[in-house]
Amino acid sequence: MDKNLKYTRNIGIMAHIDAGKTTTTERILYFTGRTHRMGEVHDGNATMDWMVQEQERGITITSAATTTFWKYRGDDYKINIIDTPGHVDFTVEVERSLRILDGAVAVFCAVGGVEPQSETVWRQANKYGVPRLAFINKMDRAGADFFSVVQQIQEKLGANPVPVQIPIGAEENFKGYIDLVNMNAVVFYNDDETVTRAEIEEIPESMMEEAEEWRGKLMEAVAGVDDTLLERFLDDHESITPDEIIEAIRKTAIQGLAIPVICGSAFKNKGVQSLLDSVITYLPSPVDKGFVTGVDPNTDEEITREPDDEAPLAALAFKIATDPFVGRLAFIRVYSGVLHAGDTVLNVRTGKRERINRLFQMHANKQNPKESIAAGDICAGVGFKDLKTGDTLCAINKPILLETMDFPEPVIGIAIEPRTQADVDKLSMALGKLAEEDPTFQVRTDPDSGQTVIHGMGELHLEILVDRLKREFKVECNQGAPQVAYKEAITRTSEFREVFKKQSGGRGKYADITFEIGPADEGVRGLQFVNDVKGGHVPKEYIPSVEKGFREAMSNGPLAGFPLDSLKVVLKDGSYHPVDSDALSFEIAAKQAFRTYAGKCNPVILEPIMATEVVTPEEYVGDVIGDFNRRRGRVEGMESKAGARVVKAKVPLAEKFGYVTVLRTLTSGRATSTMEFSHYEKVPADISIRIVEIAKGKIL
Repeated sequence: MDKNLKYTRNIGIMAHIDAGKTTTTERILYFTGRTHRMGEVHDGNATMDWMVQEQERGITITSAATTTFWKYRGDDYKINIIDTPGHVDFTVEVERSLRILDGAVAVFCAVGGVEPQSETVWRQANKYGVPRLAFINKMDRAGADFFSVVQQIQEKLGANPVPVQIPIGAEENFKGYIDLVNMNAVVFYNDDETVTRAEIEEIPESMMEEAEEWRGKLMEAVAGVDDTLLERFLDDHESITPDEIIEAIRKTAIQGLAIPVICGSAFKNKGVQSLLDSVITYLPSPVDKGFVTGVDPNTDEEITREPDDEAPLAALAFKIATDPFVGRLAFIRVYSGVLHAGDTVLNVRTGKRERINRLFQMHANKQNPKESIAAGDICAGVGFKDLKTGDTLCAINKPILLETMDFPEPVIGIAIEPRTQADVDKLSMALGKLAEEDPTFQVRTDPDSGQTVIHGMGELHLEILVDRLKREFKVECNQGAPQVAYKEAITRTSEFREVFKKQSGGRGKYADITFEIGPADEGVRGLQFVNDVKGGHVPKEYIPSVEKGFREAMSNGPLAGFPLDSLKVVLKDGSYHPVDSDALSFEIAAKQAFRTYAGKCNPVILEPIMATEVVTPEEYVGDVIGDFNRRRGRVEGMESKAGARVVKAKVPLAEKFGYVTVLRTLTSGRATSTMEFSHYEKVPADISIRIVEIAKGKIL
């Protein structure tokens, strides 16, 4: 086992938009000596927001990776940091980063608290079992309330937050924090604009009682993981040393039983050093996370790989990016073994060998070449031929398939066309590269109009992609109005028979199938195909062709040509001709059967419904709710937060285009809104008729 692995941390910084993730990362880079000036998001010069679009908009779009070092208790620690976006449109960036991280820092705004996107990233971190540390940022802002945010983490996220610090003062009186482990106060002093000194002092008399109370809560939380500690706590809690408390908190955090909570103000450089100390103290190293589990692609049996340089190679490509200087970059997390530049490895998805020509340690968009990358580390590689997000790379003679990632379906599309003939070829190449980078971005060609339609997670997502086409790939495009990604479903199960015959001299075509078609079982996506043919009436070799025919036919629904999300087909019977039947005949029969009979099974149109949250001053609540009602929205709840009201509603995406502008007008620019995809739902009958007519070109 590599002894240095315990000095490595792979962490991500995750939060709702504007909670201060990128600013926190910039401060970490400054204090660890990685950068010599502090980048500011609002000035457009943050290191991690290196894309032009990020600097212009002051938001994070791609997850940037960097490596930095921090000295803690005399030892040097290496920290690989991934700064993730907060915008729901770029949720895939968060998903794939969390998949490969060992720990995460969840940043919360002391004023905004737990916001919708905080809930989304929290759920994603739960899915991958990522231990977390909560940093309550912006403690110096008006309306900051540390204890309210701790309560929200408990109530809204269902987590167990355990403050290891409590703030001294808040808003403009935020002076420092009380360290509940060592029971002392850390007070910040400003020598000048940029330098903030942290001095250790006695706990102020006025806060002693509060500190004792929270120290008691901390001890209760950690004593639960260690029975001997619990006994000592009950007998004489003074005898427990700070190191024992740290060890117990670390255990609970790594097991996901508690979330250590600290506070600060990254923008004012307050609490950043203690955040770095806490990352090293409470978040796991690759050794703490232990082995990674996968399956043997040859036998399907479960196998594991230890985070050890001596073990066979197992690595996961979690992101593909296009770099103007080195071409296609694959971000890779090495779980076991060592990856050397020039190595040939196995890509389990394709079953082919890939050669990784060069390896880099990343610092935002700059690369430092490396000869090899050891177990537990994150790097970027170039030179591969066919690598996609979520692919497993492993030793050729010891294959393992690691758990891949699921990505959400895109919900919105726009038609684009190149402005000049010269742009036509460039466009398809550029779209191919962007689709490789981003699994939630899809390109489809409309079969009726021949238009190229790009699909993504939201208006901002598509806007950024079109902007990237122009800037990075120099392709000028005209774009149509946004279109909703409707789907179709059939709601009734019926049995039919389809016979396909064709005679044209020589061998003919013949296939005959009897089948039942209807809605898929609960929770099933795609085609649920059941072969119920008895007595060999349809030869075994033709069954996959029937399945393929139905699967392909699902992309074009019976009402308006929208794809079906799910369908159940039970093949009951049929017949074949010994000379004229072949696989293609049965495939065509299945396609024809779908086209002929799907429309008789009560088809409906489904539309994406968005979970929307609006934070508005009290006086505009009535207007906001009235507007939701006009948009076919359902208001699902209201609550008060920091002097404003939060209105939660479910609204069809079709009614949300341009909503931000309307909301600004309604509330004189004082309200903010966020939305994320919730689910698909049946469209009301009158609107359904109109959608069908538009799709068939009867209404323009």
